[in-house]
Amino acid sequence: MAERLVVIGGDAAGMSAATNARRGRTDLEIVVLEKGPDTSYAACGIPYVLSGAVSGVDELIARTPQQFRDRFRVDVRTRHEVVGLDLDARRVEVRALDQHRTLHLGFDQLHIATGARPVRPDVPGVDGPGIHGIQNLEDTRSLMASIDGQNVRNVVIVGAGYVGLEMAEAFIERNAKVTMVDSGAQPMKSLDPDMGQLVAKAANTYGIDVQCGVKVTGFSPGQVHTSDGDLRADLVILGAGVVPNSEIATSVGLKAGERGSIAVDPRQRTSHEGIYAAGDCADVFHRVSGQRVHLALGTVANKTGAVAGRNIGGGYSRFPGVVGTAITRVCQIEIARTGLNMAEANAAGIEFNVGTVDSTSRAGYFPGSEPVRAKILIERGTQRLIGGQIVGGDRSGKRIDTLATAITAGMTATDLLDLDLGYTPSVTPIWDAFQLAAREALRFQR
Repeated sequence: MAERLVVIGGDAAGMSAATNARRGRTDLEIVVLEKGPDTSYAACGIPYVLSGAVSGVDELIARTPQQFRDRFRVDVRTRHEVVGLDLDARRVEVRALDQHRTLHLGFDQLHIATGARPVRPDVPGVDGPGIHGIQNLEDTRSLMASIDGQNVRNVVIVGAGYVGLEMAEAFIERNAKVTMVDSGAQPMKSLDPDMGQLVAKAANTYGIDVQCGVKVTGFSPGQVHTSDGDLRADLVILGAGVVPNSEIATSVGLKAGERGSIAVDPRQRTSHEGIYAAGDCADVFHRVSGQRVHLALGTVANKTGAVAGRNIGGGYSRFPGVVGTAITRVCQIEIARTGLNMAEANAAGIEFNVGTVDSTSRAGYFPGSEPVRAKILIERGTQRLIGGQIVGGDRSGKRIDTLATAITAGMTATDLLDLDLGYTPSVTPIWDAFQLAAREALRFQR
């Protein structure tokens, strides 16, 4: 019999592993078990389906299960939920949801790509009608069906992170009144407080009522109960972040990593021979702090899944780690960050100096130029770049990639200042905002 690889999870980290394993091993039997009906979809595009910018849910699907069967000879079994894992017997227990039966499937190698799941507040009424978590395309179809033809006037979004902000924009585009509630002191906890306050100010400008430092205490029909009073809600979106969906692995003895994720090495191997993990369910190495972290990003899921697949397929591949680069937008304001924020740097024991500047997206005199605030953290003494954030108008967000590249390369603030970056008034000012921030940080260097 052919050697069998079983993959749990049919999205980015699962299917990138399956296809890369196939490229390395044409003889391998590959079975993918996916709880939902879809594979390889762009969950990050969900808010733009809701806003109408993307025409429909199916536009987000990169490859269907049948395409994987035809092109890669991967036996994709949708609506198959793995409910048990036996490491000694090397088999998984699978519930075939459409067939209402349970079966057992043996494996020689196993790849776990179960992703993450949304945080649900542990309060009364959280499972009531009109309350939606948005994690996959099934959730999106359900939400679209529930609001189709309905006059949704008041939307409450619980959580003011990436998902919450993008969903807020989607419903502003649908002419709803949007209130965001977050227990933290500011939106975007991955930003420093001063940058997060800029995000709150920008969101308010576009009509989003941002209420921070407010806890949700319960839900009832048409209402969200909070520590600051009751809010009217025709619809509630849960956007309070995610946690690793890793219990099926850690509960049977696979070593746990940061935040309960599955611990893996640079080749995406778990603590048990022949078992790999990647994506939102696994931890990763942070290249700046030198620590293991949990980072739920589609870019990381695709890359780590590919590393696992190449190793499963007989090759040799290592994932070097992340610097934590992320970008989003709320209405016309772009928000991005990379490396460590101040709290993360302090937690890692890194002493640093900060440079913060106000600049513009193009030459200040050029029509359409938008305000930009950039912030850089550099290690005290070495000048090593360790982090940065930017909040601004059109064309500002992608500047984060220059800084992410510089951090990955181990550059100093002086190196960044000396970079030969492009300039034309209609595209960028003569000094990039991050270069100005680096110069500011160097003023305090000693």
